[in-house]
Amino acid sequence: MKVYELDQIKDALAGLDMVTAMEEGFIEYSKGNVVVPPVGELIFDEPPGDVHIKYGYIKNDDVYVIKIASGFFKNTELGLPSSQGMMLVFDQRSGQPIAVLHDEAHLTNIRTAAAGAVVAKHLAPGNVHCIGIVGTGTQARLQLEFLKDIVDCNDAMVWGRNENHADNYCKEMKTKGFTVKTTDLEKLTRSCNLIVTTTPATDPLLQANWIQPGTHITAMGSDTPGKQELDAAILQQADVVVADSISQCVERGEVAKALEAGAICEEDVVELGNVISGDSVGRSSNDQITIADLTGVAVQDIQITKAVLRSLA
Repeated sequence: MKVYELDQIKDALAGLDMVTAMEEGFIEYSKGNVVVPPVGELIFDEPPGDVHIKYGYIKNDDVYVIKIASGFFKNTELGLPSSQGMMLVFDQRSGQPIAVLHDEAHLTNIRTAAAGAVVAKHLAPGNVHCIGIVGTGTQARLQLEFLKDIVDCNDAMVWGRNENHADNYCKEMKTKGFTVKTTDLEKLTRSCNLIVTTTPATDPLLQANWIQPGTHITAMGSDTPGKQELDAAILQQADVVVADSISQCVERGEVAKALEAGAICEEDVVELGNVISGDSVGRSSNDQITIADLTGVAVQDIQITKAVLRSLA
């Protein structure tokens, strides 16, 4: 069994097309070719944090993968990164351990950003004039970076609870080729027609009466049952609601909250893999409101782990 550390993993990622890998994984998942048990989860109150154990395999593949990833959002006060984790890789035929990718949650961050790019590729309006980023952390940075090759727009707005963090975000993303302004949530929502929410919020941040026609929202912060970033009425007024995994999103994320509120029915939700393959209809006009609920599916971890292992070989 080989153990790979973060520097090796980052080197192996260079040049890999993770957007295409995510698309392929989501299609296989929606076809029923991926075995993904329910998410294992540990929730901590003090300090607040969560640990996700996601695992599964693609049928007739070579490996299965178990991912452990944590988020402790007060770690910045300790001078520590908020995320940690690793990927455990086993031979699918024998169960023999093959590798440990001690990625410190970097692969989770990359595959999540790549999934955001996939969603924008298939659901964003064709005339994106401003990108809205809700949050200022690692995922807020990566989501915007991954959009650079997907949408023809370098203008963005950002909102964050901490003004200094938001200012630093603007400066950093300027070095990546973006023009970013800080703003409040209402102005961001009314001004941007591609919005990505990236926070661990437990109460809605975006309100339904702020949403403009033609807006696409990728909500990726609500990955546990207690989190919520969108007013449930936003999903109710949307023309298309997409889940990375319907079975997972009915238990966590924005879809779960909208179902609890009676704002939507499960039949109103389509799965991302089916939108990518064309089996379900996604956006069909620039005037539609579309929502994607990304809770993170183990097939993403499988796909990025396989790609990195091939590159390391």
